[in-house]
Amino acid sequence: MSMLYIVLAIAFGVLNLGSGIGAMVRLPQILPLMDGANVPQSLLVFPIGVLKAAGGIGLLVGIVFPPVGVAAAAGLVLFWTCAVHTHVLADFWPKETVLTFTFLASSIALLALGLAV
Repeated sequence: MSMLYIVLAIAFGVLNLGSGIGAMVRLPQILPLMDGANVPQSLLVFPIGVLKAAGGIGLLVGIVFPPVGVAAAAGLVLFWTCAVHTHVLADFWPKETVLTFTFLASSIALLALGLAV
């Protein structure tokens, strides 16, 4: 397992976990973004928050048990691709959208690195 994979898995595992927890506790900063993207706030806890948190935990567990990390990265690629698709459908591009693309790119990188091992 490469040092790059470990560093990315720790960084983005913690960030995805934090983002998921933020969604589950309904941080006030998230609510206008959800409204702008036409996503019902009732989806914040499940599936949005739970899937991001589970993906973050999976990336961290994947450092010790690589198949879990690969599965988590694949799931996060799907999740963040859906998030980008939601922005496209809503034609909603706030400055925070750069984070969506950052999370998607990191998930793709972690999936590629995990499969290369």
